[in-house]
Amino acid sequence: MSFGYQVLGFGSGSAPGPYEIEYLVVAGGGAGGTTRCSSPSSAGGGAGGYLTNFGGTAIELTNGETYTIVVGAGGVGATTGSASSTPGELSSLVGTGISTVTAAGGGEGDSYTGTTSGGGDGGSGGGGSMGSGGGTGNTPATSPVAQGQDGGDFGGSGQNAGGGGGHTGVGGDSGPSGQAAPGGGGTSNSITGSAVYYAGGGGSGAGWAGPDPGGAGGDGGGGNGGNHNVTGTVGTDNLGGGGGGAGGGPPDPVCTSGGNGGKGIIILRIPTSSYTGTVTGNETPTTDGAYTIVKWHGDGTYVA
Repeated sequence: MSFGYQVLGFGSGSAPGPYEIEYLVVAGGGAGGTTRCSSPSSAGGGAGGYLTNFGGTAIELTNGETYTIVVGAGGVGATTGSASSTPGELSSLVGTGISTVTAAGGGEGDSYTGTTSGGGDGGSGGGGSMGSGGGTGNTPATSPVAQGQDGGDFGGSGQNAGGGGGHTGVGGDSGPSGQAAPGGGGTSNSITGSAVYYAGGGGSGAGWAGPDPGGAGGDGGGGNGGNHNVTGTVGTDNLGGGGGGAGGGPPDPVCTSGGNGGKGIIILRIPTSSYTGTVTGNETPTTDGAYTIVKWHGDGTYVA
């Protein structure tokens, strides 16, 4: 991992004029909802927004310009009390000569408090709890490819909640008999040279009336929902997974928390012949054929 100094040994940095790169930008996942010391379970958090041009139209960087990388943190699952879980934070790639690439943080999973407000909107939407709907994914909208999907809804009976949306799949609705719901699936991307799933939604927790365990998190780092009276599992860092919802169950009051959302990531795939090595905040670069792969797990810069 670099610490703000120039990283040498990759590319000549001498190629004249602009050059083309590919990117993957994933935002932080939303946290799962909390039970706040009541029997019904809570919803899964939505995955962080997912944007990529890998395998599509490359973007062009300008020599000598600085490009700023911001990697969003995951949302924080509320501990019991009056607070709500929080959404994930955005991730962005910004610089001269390119359209800013901004992925929205995942929506928070709904918490049951006797009343509900619905899942949070975001890159992917958080799930809805007792009597409420899931949040809207792809908010704000990206086109032609959506950055995420909607969260799942409360299914109409029992005491379970909806799963968080993922990049590819909507969050599951809780079942008619109160079954917990899975998180929506993420998407596989091979920008590094190896296939990895990103941006899976969090599963909902199990309510005391439901026969099943907590809902499974979606592929791509989604956290599992908590079983009866068990805290939701955290979303996976650097995959942008949504956090799992808290499990409910008697006797009241039993206090369980939603899982935190996973941190996002930004990856650039740069022709090694053009890579300058002037980079901060990144992980150690790797190579894949004629390309240098640079990952950021936190904020940084790249000078083209």
